[in-house]
Amino acid sequence: MSPTAHLISKYVIIVAGGSGSRMQSAVPKQFLMLNGRPVLMYTIEAFFNSASNPKIIIVIPAAYQQYWKELCAEYNFTIDHQLIAGGETRFHSVKNGLNAITQDNNTLVAVHDAVRPLPGEAVINESYKQAAATGNAITAVKSRDSVRQLKNGVSISLLRDEIFLVQTPQTFQIAQLRKAYNQPFNEGFTDDASVAEAAGFPISIIEGSYRNIKITFPEDIAIAEQFMVDGS
Repeated sequence: MSPTAHLISKYVIIVAGGSGSRMQSAVPKQFLMLNGRPVLMYTIEAFFNSASNPKIIIVIPAAYQQYWKELCAEYNFTIDHQLIAGGETRFHSVKNGLNAITQDNNTLVAVHDAVRPLPGEAVINESYKQAAATGNAITAVKSRDSVRQLKNGVSISLLRDEIFLVQTPQTFQIAQLRKAYNQPFNEGFTDDASVAEAAGFPISIIEGSYRNIKITFPEDIAIAEQFMVDGS
């Protein structure tokens, strides 16, 4: 971190609004067990243990906040964090988390998926560093597979080296993120980068990690656990 890094306030908004539908689970994905503890606890620890050490805001549906508090008590999870109620969509949940931050100057805000428990410290630290320099930092990895686009029934090949798979964290100077989220909601907003881009901000990509998987399907738990074992 730079010598002046300590002068910049840092936050992370961890969005935990997902359901367990694709996991065929009765509880949302962020509460599923990963190596014996809920996924969300690993995600929080990744940011807490990083050199960036941001203040942590967790956005959880109001109906699950008590359940989360009970899990914290059960697993003796004591990392300090602020709980905020989620909104109707991810866009509204991020906006709720952003509204909980009172600082306006020299503040960096990362937005991260609760079900990405292995972002990696290097990625976290670089995201804040790059956002401080350019306004934002969007974590992404190059596609390892050949990619085709299907449009109007016609399939065309795309250049794999030009295709990036977007991850989180997505980190911003707070003024930029506030302006972006002052826009009306649009169905085309799939992540924070798309919101910022619609507000006219150029997007800066930083290298992510193939270990930074999103827990979406049952097999993803086994993959994440293996990453944790072998450190690959």
